[in-house]
Amino acid sequence: MSSGPSRWQSPAPIRYPDPDVVVLDPRFRALVVPMAAIERIATGFRFTEGPAYYGDGRYLLFSDIPNDALVRWDEITGAVATLRNPAGYPDGNTRDRQGRLISCELGSRTLTRTEHDGTVTVLASSFEGTRLTGPNDVVVKSDGSIWFSDNGAGIRGNYLGDKASKEMPYRVYRLDPATGEYTIAVGDMERPNGLCFSPGESRLYVVDTPDGTRTTRVYDMVDGKPVNGRLFFDATPGFADGIRCDTEGNVWAGFSGGPEQDGVAVFAPDGTLIGRILLPERCANLCFGGRKRNRLFMTASQSVYALYVEAQGVPGG
Repeated sequence: MSSGPSRWQSPAPIRYPDPDVVVLDPRFRALVVPMAAIERIATGFRFTEGPAYYGDGRYLLFSDIPNDALVRWDEITGAVATLRNPAGYPDGNTRDRQGRLISCELGSRTLTRTEHDGTVTVLASSFEGTRLTGPNDVVVKSDGSIWFSDNGAGIRGNYLGDKASKEMPYRVYRLDPATGEYTIAVGDMERPNGLCFSPGESRLYVVDTPDGTRTTRVYDMVDGKPVNGRLFFDATPGFADGIRCDTEGNVWAGFSGGPEQDGVAVFAPDGTLIGRILLPERCANLCFGGRKRNRLFMTASQSVYALYVEAQGVPGG
C-alpha cells in the first residue's frame, strides 16, 4: 500500500526500502534497489509526457503538453529550463540511432525530427492524402525505422492540441526515414498509444486506450512485420499509457488506476504483474536513463520522478 501523498509534503527522509516500491512477485525483487527511494525531480507543470534521456549531455528532455513546451532537466545541477515553446503541443519523444530527437506533436499533428543544429524536419504529416490525427508515442528500431502511434489525442479538445474532427482511423505506422515512406504497421486497435520492442526486437507491444476496455497487446515480429496480435495484459479499470522494455524482457508501464495503482506497473514477459512503483499522480510515460541506463524517469501529470533500479532499458525508447 502506498505511503500516501504526505511523503511529498514533508522534508523527512524515506526509510529504506521505499514502501512505495511494491514487490508483487519474487521476480520483481531482483529489479529493486533496496537502498534507493523515489525522487520528485521536477514539478509545477500541467501534464508531462514523453521523457527522453540524453546521456551525452546528462539531461532529460520531456513534454509539458498543455503549456506547449519541451522542457529540459539537468541531471547534474537539477536545473529546469524550457527548451522550446511553442513546440507543437509535443507528446511522446525518443532519440533515433544518430541521437536526434524524434517528437510526436499533437497540435501540429506531425512527427518531427530535431537535427543536431536545432532545425526541425517534418517526417510525417499525412497518410495517403489525409492529415494525421496526431502522433502520440514513438520508438526507433535498430534498423533505423521509426514506429509511431497516431490516436487523435490532440483533436479531442483544446487542452492538448486543437479540437477537430476525426478524418481517418487510429493506427500505428512504420516510417522509413531514408525514403520518407510509411506504412500501416498495426491497424486493428481502437486507439493505439504507447509502444515498445522487446530485447532482440522479436516482439512489439502496443497499448490500446479506447473509452471502454483498455488493454496492452503483443505482436510477433516476422519479416519485419507485426503479426499474431494477442492480449498481453488487461488491467481494466486501470490502464497503461507509455511503455518501455528492460533488457530482461520485462515491460514497464506508466499506469493510471487510482491512489493504490497510479505510477508504474511492471509486467514479466509472460504478462504477469510483478511489481508497482506508486506515485501520488497518474504516470503517463517513462524511460530509462542515467549513466548506466538503470535510472527510471517517470513523467506523471504535474511532476517528473526518478528511481534507480536493477534493470536497464533496451535502446530505441
